Amino acid sequence: MWIPSKLTRPARLHNAILRPRLLETLEPAPFYRLVLFRSPAGYGKTTMAAQWLSEHSHTGWFNIDENDNDTFRFANYLLQSINKATHNACLKTQAMAERRQFACLSTLFSELFGELSEYHEQTYLVLDDYHLINNDDIHDGLRFFLKNMPDNLTLVVTSRTLPPLGTANLRIRDLLIEVDNGLLAFDEEETERFFHKRIADQVEVSVLKTLHTQVEGWPSALQLIALHAQQKPDTLVASAESMANFNRGHLWDYLAEEVFDLLDSDTRHFLLQCSVLDIFNAQLVTDLTGRSDALAMLESLNRFGLFLNTLEGDNNWYRFHNLFAEFLRHQRYSQMPQHRTELHTLAAKAWLKQQSPQQALLHAQKCDNEPLVIDILSDYGWDMYHHGEITLLQTAIANIDNERLHAHPRLSLLRMWLAQSQHRYNDVGDMITETEAALAKHNIVLNDALQGEFNALRAQVAINQNNPEDALILSEQALGQLPSTTYRSRIVATSVVGEVHHCLGNLSRALPMMQQTEKMARQYHVYHQALWALLQQSEILLAQGYVQSAYELLEQAFKLVKEQHLQQVPLHEFLLRLRAQILWCWNRLDEAEEAAQKSLDVLAPYDETKLLHAYSMLARIAITRGEQDKAARYLDKCNGMMERSVYHIDWRANTDLANLLYWQQSGDNDRIQHWLDHAEQPEAACNHFQQLQWRNIARACIQVGDLTRADDIFAMLDESCDKHQLITDKNRNLVLQAVLSKQQDNRPQALHQIKTALELTNSTGMVGLFLCDGAVICDLLQELVDIKALNELELHRARHLLREMTSKERNRSVHFDENFVEKLLNLPDIPELIRTSPLTQREWQVLGLIYTGYSNEQIAAELDVASTTIKTHIRNLYQKLNIANRQQAIETAENLLKLMGF
Repeated sequence: MWIPSKLTRPARLHNAILRPRLLETLEPAPFYRLVLFRSPAGYGKTTMAAQWLSEHSHTGWFNIDENDNDTFRFANYLLQSINKATHNACLKTQAMAERRQFACLSTLFSELFGELSEYHEQTYLVLDDYHLINNDDIHDGLRFFLKNMPDNLTLVVTSRTLPPLGTANLRIRDLLIEVDNGLLAFDEEETERFFHKRIADQVEVSVLKTLHTQVEGWPSALQLIALHAQQKPDTLVASAESMANFNRGHLWDYLAEEVFDLLDSDTRHFLLQCSVLDIFNAQLVTDLTGRSDALAMLESLNRFGLFLNTLEGDNNWYRFHNLFAEFLRHQRYSQMPQHRTELHTLAAKAWLKQQSPQQALLHAQKCDNEPLVIDILSDYGWDMYHHGEITLLQTAIANIDNERLHAHPRLSLLRMWLAQSQHRYNDVGDMITETEAALAKHNIVLNDALQGEFNALRAQVAINQNNPEDALILSEQALGQLPSTTYRSRIVATSVVGEVHHCLGNLSRALPMMQQTEKMARQYHVYHQALWALLQQSEILLAQGYVQSAYELLEQAFKLVKEQHLQQVPLHEFLLRLRAQILWCWNRLDEAEEAAQKSLDVLAPYDETKLLHAYSMLARIAITRGEQDKAARYLDKCNGMMERSVYHIDWRANTDLANLLYWQQSGDNDRIQHWLDHAEQPEAACNHFQQLQWRNIARACIQVGDLTRADDIFAMLDESCDKHQLITDKNRNLVLQAVLSKQQDNRPQALHQIKTALELTNSTGMVGLFLCDGAVICDLLQELVDIKALNELELHRARHLLREMTSKERNRSVHFDENFVEKLLNLPDIPELIRTSPLTQREWQVLGLIYTGYSNEQIAAELDVASTTIKTHIRNLYQKLNIANRQQAIETAENLLKLMGF
């Protein structure tokens, strides 16, 4: 008795989404002998085949089960499916099969092909779930079938395993279309359509993207999540945030029933052992399991569709699908919890054989094997530190008992360097004190080499705390104590000596020391220090006025970061910060903003107080563009951080500059005076950050009218710049000195200072500093152009600056800030409509941005509100100003600006 449903294709496709990218792949199928849908369970092989063939009437479908390994049964169902597709074109062959009148399948198929010779319609024969066939006679027969079948017939096979049907030969002859789990997995767009079809409420695209990533597009998992969300609508976002929030019981049941429970006990045990590893190759699995047949087992898992993904590259590395890996871990926890410690210990040792201490350390921590953790850190900790494994090392060391940690002085030293690398300078000092006390308690005496290493660290702490004299003494002591083989600490001590000279203004001595540090650090693969040395060299060259060379060194530093995978090391933020500063000085604001935003990403895992530099730079960029609202938001963040934390003068001075520029543009002299009353006064002005702070004080003095003090400050700054060859700071000072001279009614001196600044800018490229005070010095530049006092290069630069200043003033004014609006409304000839139908401050801002040319979306982004809110503001201001469209709004803004003299 034949079962009709075994010859019926799936009909319930109403909930399936259309998948054009796969249908396009399958379009040329008539020109191929075999279409193979091969993937693990739950990828929708059958559904996709049914969707593709739903419009093809000449399709035979054979739903295979375990009983079809009987050759007679298989042959009869196969022929019945062909007859169904061809409208009974091979009844004689079917009769032969029913009477068992064939010696083997190849004999029967020969008769079949002869009978089909008069049939010419394109026909598809689907063998669904072929992985259930394990009869070699059937495999032999189908290989014969594929080799000799008529050209108008295409065989379609769905299988969880690679069927033994001569696929390699078909692939080489270009007669095979393969649709694997990589193609069957939903992409992001398909995932979005899938959920929108099943869930009534709109789901955020970001939520769906997260879900797609977590389940790797596995359709069955997405289906179960959708069903769960239909029952509990508020759980979809929670599922996206963490798969741990999704009830995975149904998913585990499916994987157990459809995959795991069907395996023999040996394979199940092998999978559970391997589940302790995130990625693996044959040698790693051999060391973990002790099996000599590990490679053969992995290859069989790969062939049999057990959610095993082959990673790109050499050496045959594998990983399990994310959810299958979770399932296996779940099974391991429940079935063999007593082996957890043993498996992770074996995994740690196996990874050490692979020269991967990072992975070994993770496993050693998971099995709480503190002695093994200490051994790994003692042998490999410093190499890991030099390669940027900061977070992993910090976590491992934090979990070691303090008594054991202090018994290993070099591990204590590593702990302190980790804190140092994250700019936790005050913590490092406390740690040194704590370690010294512990060493004394245990009567541990450091030899000269270790004492030298501690002194090198103390020197670094001293320079970070702005004590260059102490740093120099400690670094020279360290160099005297350290043997030549202790290269890391010698590199640090050499670097500190160079940094001390940098801080003291001895740039000609600092640069070669930093070049030597870089060379040594690269030679011994201490890449943190190599990066630090490159950044120090860049700062020195910048101070000397060689700004292009400084920028090119930063490019070398970016290359080093990429090559040595240092993207998440805090020093990467310093690199991005320097780049942003130079780009700001060159008035390349978009690029500067991009660098500053990237620096925020680098520091995202760390304490928010480390973000001060990035936010102050973003504020400065916003001020330069005239985006006062945005600048105010950034400065609120900066000033909050300044109140909560203690910073180096370099950090404070940069933030103070942004504040002063903001208050200067806002005309808030009270805030400037308050700052001036409490401003820190450096002891000298021999480096760039001391120069910056004194220049901030001079700027504040000019704004509040204390011109005599400003004059005295610039005299002192000039002397230091000349003494220490601080060319770039001299360039910056001259622009502000011209502002001072103009206020002192000494126009000839102001013109001379601006001209000298322009001459220096020929080598520094520093145009941004002119734009900070463009409103004041614009007429000075114009006069120099008019009287032809400039050579060709300086003339070109002056004209460029004048264009930028005009544009900048326009951008500033179109924001219609409160001071601007107040002055506008007090004009005697302001139109009565403006006076009687006053706009709100937000509506003025919107009008200004319309004049700038912003779209509604850009205005919404600029003001950080919804687009619908902007539409409401625009409608209101149109009504108040009695205008009908955007062009009239622009004309109105232009007329108002003309009234203000722009």
